[in-house]
Amino acid sequence: MITLKHITMIQNNKKVLEDFTLEIKAKERVVILGESGSGKTTILRLIAGFIAPDKGEIRIDHTIVANEGEILCPPHERNISMVFQDLALWPHMSVGENVSFGLKIHGFSKEARIKKVKEMLKLVGLLDYESRHIDVLSGGERQRVALARALALSPKILLMDEPLSSLDTKRNKILRKEIIKLQEKLGFTLVYVTHNQEEANEIATRLIFI
Repeated sequence: MITLKHITMIQNNKKVLEDFTLEIKAKERVVILGESGSGKTTILRLIAGFIAPDKGEIRIDHTIVANEGEILCPPHERNISMVFQDLALWPHMSVGENVSFGLKIHGFSKEARIKKVKEMLKLVGLLDYESRHIDVLSGGERQRVALARALALSPKILLMDEPLSSLDTKRNKILRKEIIKLQEKLGFTLVYVTHNQEEANEIATRLIFI
């Protein structure tokens, strides 16, 4: 369970969030829908532990992980992965190296990394792409790599920030369905941000408007 309680965030002398409260249950697919600048990405960054709230507190599974101006539990201890809007893939690395990157940082052995990379690439339909470089992939393929990398550490919570916004309508619809299937299969909690109403309606088990 994720709880944001009475959160206020001020950025560039502007209140991005004011007295915002949200509770997300385990294994939900919560989609946060709103226009640019409404605070959607800020909510994800708070949950991930990249920033601390100016006021209020954040709990994960009843443990306070951040409160006013202080991060009490760093990102790498929260069992959370995030897919960024720009995907944040390493262009000089192969697909397999990108997926393996977080595993190496977390101390997985070489053998365990090789096994996990193949497992994740198979899961997202890119098993034959391991040695390919990022710059030769289509937008949809890059999105799958980012998803595979995010899921490689078996997170309890997956955060996704406008992940399909750069794709055409056809690829967007295909990947929506794949994200839903992966969430149902793996059972992680999904917090998904978008400004696209149709996308939100299809993915969400619960919609939050801000």
